[in-house]
Amino acid sequence: MLEEDLEIAVKVVIVGNGAVGKSSMIQRYCKGIFTKDYKKTIGVDFLEKQLNINEDDVRLMLWDTAGQEEFDSLTKSYYRGAQACVLVFSTTDRDSFEAVEKWKSKIEEEVGPNIPIALVQNKIDLLDNAVVEQNEAEGLAKRLKLRFYRTSVKEDLNVEEVFKYLALKHIEKMRKENEQESETATAQPIRQIGLFSTGGSVSKSNNNNGNGLGEGSITLQPSKTRVASKSKNPLSRCKFF
Repeated sequence: MLEEDLEIAVKVVIVGNGAVGKSSMIQRYCKGIFTKDYKKTIGVDFLEKQLNINEDDVRLMLWDTAGQEEFDSLTKSYYRGAQACVLVFSTTDRDSFEAVEKWKSKIEEEVGPNIPIALVQNKIDLLDNAVVEQNEAEGLAKRLKLRFYRTSVKEDLNVEEVFKYLALKHIEKMRKENEQESETATAQPIRQIGLFSTGGSVSKSNNNNGNGLGEGSITLQPSKTRVASKSKNPLSRCKFF
């Protein structure tokens, strides 16, 4: 694990046009249920799922966002802080496929271009009514450099794989960032502020004199005035037991 007994929390947003199956997807994944009844999401909905990835405990916080334009200003505020994204379009909805790039841009405007994103073509159980060809979808995923999944929430096909992939990508990103931070900390030079010795005068060395001290090393000494003053003090010649 990244840290002993540490749970990794990942905020995942699910975006795409309305009626593509976003709510059904997280209901299937988190609760194992599916309903044919469509209910428009008002604003956002939220579910959680615990899983284990290569001995790392992961808690996925899944934010289901409304796909309708009237909720756009509201839902965009929930994108902030997202660490992964599921971008969904429907096999039977051409407009949802053509809106993929728009949704990708919305996410990246809020959280930056390095967020892991999975592109999902849902409702592949309805291929007889398909309005998006497989090569079109695969070509778009390749052009946008996104991992592509074809799912059926109804048949529970590939739904779990989508979220496992995003959890794994987040863990890999965390490890890489931790390694880079460690390398940066190791590479930082140690600056010598001052060196103290018992003899000589106050001086500044401007070259390496063979004792390992480089340019800018400073040797600090007690002042002669203090030493002289101390020698005149009769107590300084006494021993205390």
